[in-house]
Amino acid sequence: MDCTERSLFEMPTTLQPPPSSFPNDPLGAFCKENHIALPGARSGPLTGLTFGAKDLFHVAGARTGFGQPDWLRTHEPATETAEAVRRLLDAGATLVGKTITDELAYSLTGENFHYGMPVNIHDARRTSGGSSSGSASAVAGGLVDFSLGSDCGGSIRLPASYCGILGIRPSHGRVSLQGAISFAHSFDVAGWFARDAALFERLGAVLLDEKDAVRAKPRRLLLARDAFLSIDEGIRKLLLRGAGSLGRFFENVSETTLSSDGLPQWCEVFRILQAFEIWQNHGDWITRTQPRFGPGIKERLEWASHVTPADAAQAEERCAQIRRRMDQVLDDGVVLCLPTSPRVAPLKDTPVTTMEIEYRHQAMCLLCIAGLNGLPQINLPIASSEGLPIGISLVGARGTDEELLALAHSIMNEVGYAPS
Repeated sequence: MDCTERSLFEMPTTLQPPPSSFPNDPLGAFCKENHIALPGARSGPLTGLTFGAKDLFHVAGARTGFGQPDWLRTHEPATETAEAVRRLLDAGATLVGKTITDELAYSLTGENFHYGMPVNIHDARRTSGGSSSGSASAVAGGLVDFSLGSDCGGSIRLPASYCGILGIRPSHGRVSLQGAISFAHSFDVAGWFARDAALFERLGAVLLDEKDAVRAKPRRLLLARDAFLSIDEGIRKLLLRGAGSLGRFFENVSETTLSSDGLPQWCEVFRILQAFEIWQNHGDWITRTQPRFGPGIKERLEWASHVTPADAAQAEERCAQIRRRMDQVLDDGVVLCLPTSPRVAPLKDTPVTTMEIEYRHQAMCLLCIAGLNGLPQINLPIASSEGLPIGISLVGARGTDEELLALAHSIMNEVGYAPS
């Protein structure tokens, strides 16, 4: 579907009946203060389906809240609709509403200090994961057929794991971010969640640009040894058992160690570069407005304000080395397998220091792999621990998104979901 020649302001010429004013939302997944709903075109590949859009995608006529009440207060209604949202509308899907995001999308927990936490349907006592928390919760709970999210540090992949649904971080640049708030532009991507594997794949045909697409049939599955060894033994055994069920989809399976100096070193490179870009993008607004931030977000932004250009330049040099290493690993037809998350969704009453420092760092040691390298990564909900989902991820070479989506569809058809 070619949407490049259409104006972002242009509405579909044929419309479905208007959606209701505010969705039935028992999970607290949707934004109330800046709600907007839009009908999709009458005909198209997604006609009759519904979706939510994370509240950093602009929708013309509505304010974009970015998970922060002071941001909502200090910004005018959007004058454009994000291209990703427009493509979905043009394909026939109905926008049910904007979905809750963590503050400035700078968290992985799903708990918004100002707006609360969308419910994790597998256990309401546990987090839903962030920052695309509302989008993940709405899909997992059946409030919409699919949803649009964004992923910088792991904001689609982690909530997909916690909520037991499919989620993709596409290759960097494959889905348009025109009309979305920039966070850390070197790592920002738009992606999506779904429960149904066929729909999950079909959304790629609507959202993915042909630019940088690569055709490489998945032939070899490579287990990231250091990624699996970085998590607790009990979870590791569960995930390796799940990974074992994937072997029949490949010609062979083997192992590799990704980082000679350790994944925590890669995580630190990502942390510095992300923080530097965030402050470059939003530091002026923060300094001028002095918004009230919740725990974890406040401390990270304070740290980000002190990252220097020299720090960033040094990290960028190391990042270039990491990318060369991953280009060697992901040669023709190789798909990397690793844990999406080190654990099932944590309990909500986990101490802030544990959640925001220990758990976040452990997760980022896994999530930074695709982020630093601009790689597509899909969470597969095929494993569980005591009835709670925990994801296994497939990572492909840059541009192999379509092949990865087709592979995920095949796997889900044969292996199935867990927990049911």
